[in-house]
Amino acid sequence: MALDDPVVSAQWLHQHLGLPDVKVLDASWYMPEENRDPWQEYQAARIPGTLFFDLDGIIDRKNDLPHMLPSKEAFAAAVSALDIRNQDKVIVYDGKGFFSAPRVWWMFRVFGHDNVWVLDGGLPQWRASGFDLERNSSEDAILKSKAANNAVEMVYNGELANTITFQAEFQPQLFWTLDKVTHNVAVPTYQQIDARAKGRFDGVAPEPRKGVRSGHIPGSLSLPFPEMFDAAPKLLPADELRKKFQQAGISIDHPIVVTCGSGVTACILALGLYRIGKHDVPVYDGSWTEWEAQPDSDYPKVTATAS
Repeated sequence: MALDDPVVSAQWLHQHLGLPDVKVLDASWYMPEENRDPWQEYQAARIPGTLFFDLDGIIDRKNDLPHMLPSKEAFAAAVSALDIRNQDKVIVYDGKGFFSAPRVWWMFRVFGHDNVWVLDGGLPQWRASGFDLERNSSEDAILKSKAANNAVEMVYNGELANTITFQAEFQPQLFWTLDKVTHNVAVPTYQQIDARAKGRFDGVAPEPRKGVRSGHIPGSLSLPFPEMFDAAPKLLPADELRKKFQQAGISIDHPIVVTCGSGVTACILALGLYRIGKHDVPVYDGSWTEWEAQPDSDYPKVTATAS
C-alpha cells in the first residue's frame, strides 16, 4: 500500500486482514429511495472483523442538514469506541463498491488521520475475488458499532464519552462551508466541480430529497462521480482520471473544490483527484442541499434553461 494512493486492493486486504493495526470499516449508506438498510446488510454479510461506521449517526447533531461532519471531539469519541488508534491503518468499504466509503475516507483525513484507504471496488470486488464473508453477527462488533453512535450523542449532550484513544486534529483546508463557497462564487479562485448526475446539475431531473429543487451553484462544472471508476467498479488509473477532468473542462493545475447533493459523492471526486496528486481538495460539506435552501436573491441557482 502507498500513502500517495487512496485505495487498496481486495488481495492486499485479504493478505493483511486480522493484523492488529489494520482496522476495517463498513461505511455503507444508501439514498432513501433505494430502500436498503446498511445496518441490516452489515449484520447479514461483511468482511471478517469489520465494524460498522454509521454515516447517519456519526454526525453533527446540531445541524439539520443530512450527515454533516461532526465536531472533532465527537469524531474522536466515535472512532475510539470503534477501537481505532492513531497508529492504525483504516480500510473503508461500502456495499456498492464506490459510493459512501470515500466520504468516511475524507472524514478521517479531515481529522488528521492519513493512514486511511478505500477498498478498491468495495464489497462487490471482495465477493468477486472469492474471499470469505462473515455471516453471523458478532455481539462485540454490534456493541462497538452502537457505542460509536452513543459516544457522539454523549459529546453533543455535554457528557464525557468513554476513554478517548484517538486524537483528532482538524484540517480546515479540506472542509468548506457555505460562506467559503459564497465568497468563491463572488471572487472565483477555486474551480467548483459537482459530482451529481448531469440531469440534476442542469435542473432537468429531480433531486432525490423531497422539497429540494435541482440545478447548480453558479460557476460550477459537472463531472458525475461514476466517471471516476470502471464497470467493476474499480478506481480508474491516474492517466485516465486526468483525461476525465480535462474533458470536463477542469484544469488540474488550478485549485479545485468538490460538491454534490449532501457531501457524500463529492468525496469520490476527491478520491480520484488524490490519485492524480491533488491531496488537499476541499469538500463543500453542505453541498447543493444547503445552497438550494438559501434565499434565491443572495444564493442564485443555475439551470440549463435559466442561467
